[in-house]
Amino acid sequence: MGANMVRRLIKGGHEGVVYDRSGKMVKDLIRGSPGRQVGGGSFMRMEVLSNAEAVAKRAAAVIAEEARAAVAARGRFLMAVSGGKTPWIMLRALANEAVPWKQVQVVQVDERVAPEGHADRNLTHLRETLLEHAPLREEQIHAMIVESTDLEAAAGRYAATLEEIAGSPPVLDLVHLGLGSDGHTASLVPGDPGLKVVDRDVAITGVYQGRQRMTLTYPMINRSRNILWVVTGAEKVPMLKRLRDADASIPAGRIRQDPALILTDLAAAGEVELKSLR
Repeated sequence: MGANMVRRLIKGGHEGVVYDRSGKMVKDLIRGSPGRQVGGGSFMRMEVLSNAEAVAKRAAAVIAEEARAAVAARGRFLMAVSGGKTPWIMLRALANEAVPWKQVQVVQVDERVAPEGHADRNLTHLRETLLEHAPLREEQIHAMIVESTDLEAAAGRYAATLEEIAGSPPVLDLVHLGLGSDGHTASLVPGDPGLKVVDRDVAITGVYQGRQRMTLTYPMINRSRNILWVVTGAEKVPMLKRLRDADASIPAGRIRQDPALILTDLAAAGEVELKSLR
């Protein structure tokens, strides 16, 4: 194999997949020591790719595959998406994938309380990256209404929307999540009262990084059939390790692991050794 190949050497016995810099799979690495098992007893899987763009493209391919499978099995695909620089690349790439778009419904994982069209809004970028490039209708994207003067009521209405499109209790086919350098995911942030919400699917947070937010809660996220983590950047190294260890002292560590796949880049995969194959 050429020098451009990348090898993941497992520490801690977690399973994973090796990709080269073009995104082609090199070798499948399976099992090892027991690792952490949750729920159905399956390992959290992780794939390491060369950079954030490769992660984004791989994530788009995974989502497209899950969409086709969900539509074949249940006639529709219900997906929740988070925000972030790499996810916007992911969604732009998804627009070019073979997806049964007519059967797709998209909801938000979280949203900042900001005016419509503001650059801080995840919805703004969701429309720019996906709606403008994929054959989706506006009504297939279900926005969190955060312009309301009564945010708690707005959260209740969003929960009702989730029930309308995903059943009662609502179950999504895939939830896409990111990981903050402080261990947060969605808008479930350290110290926020939203971490303790177990009787609602949607909650309003306190102010975090200058904005209140609306977010899906643990019960809603953990009911999903699949969880896709997209984690990039060297600043994520410590929290990625804690996520894989199901460290419940960080918000991300409380997300169930058995239906989860982590897609990460070399920079964030600091707990594994990466060498060139020659």
